[in-house]
Amino acid sequence: MALVTLADVLQPALKGGYAVGGLVTLGWEDMRAFVAAAEAENCPVILQAGPSCREHTPLPVLGKMFRHLAENASVPVVAHLDHGYTYDECALALDSGFTSLMFDGSRKSLSENIKETKRIVDMAHGAGISCEGEIGFVGYANGENSAGTNPDEAAIFARDTNVDAMAISVGNVHLQQDKEGGLDEIRIDEIQSRTNVPLVIHGGSGVPVEQRQRLAKTTNICKFNIGTELRMAFGAAMRTAVNADSKRFDRVTILKETHDPMVAAARPILSALKG
Repeated sequence: MALVTLADVLQPALKGGYAVGGLVTLGWEDMRAFVAAAEAENCPVILQAGPSCREHTPLPVLGKMFRHLAENASVPVVAHLDHGYTYDECALALDSGFTSLMFDGSRKSLSENIKETKRIVDMAHGAGISCEGEIGFVGYANGENSAGTNPDEAAIFARDTNVDAMAISVGNVHLQQDKEGGLDEIRIDEIQSRTNVPLVIHGGSGVPVEQRQRLAKTTNICKFNIGTELRMAFGAAMRTAVNADSKRFDRVTILKETHDPMVAAARPILSALKG
């Protein structure tokens, strides 16, 4: 059995100078491929169920899928709720077998964010699992603008919530399809000089691979969330499979052909982070 908590994989990463991939899943096909990629790279992986995934598949079902994969994997696997917005949603994820909760109170005031995050941290720790919080708001490509993380507020947030990991806003953006951005390394230095909590980068698809690799080795960033980059790979694999035979209609046959391309897409992502 290789089901573990977020702290189980991030604390060794913090001490060892590497990061772990938080791979955003949308269904069985990609989550199965991500575990296969992690096994091929011999590294941990964090399977993440975000809001769009949960709209499609209920949390209790996702929990069983994640746990089945983890319990049959040869590497550590974290079952992670990504961007939980309410206490009740986080509680349902815990009851559904998730081993890590990410509560997103980043749109709230500092005091409200701390209060609500700490409540969920206490629930998670009481059950023996982990909790990630977010301070500063990570925006969306062609959508809401980011609000950068204030290093002093980050220190207060980490201290008062006791989170196991802290997502920060340092130039990263969700849903970015290219890698022309880059992170504010001065702000990262200022944040990690004030706290020792493992740091998390959401919107990792928009971060140049070289910078991901270097920061994984040289900073307290221990988790890069990768979603858009992998969704693009899945879309390309699916189009190829569908267009290969216009008469084919069995979706199981079609979806099987996304597996190898998704493993191939995930492996270099994980490899670049593990050092």
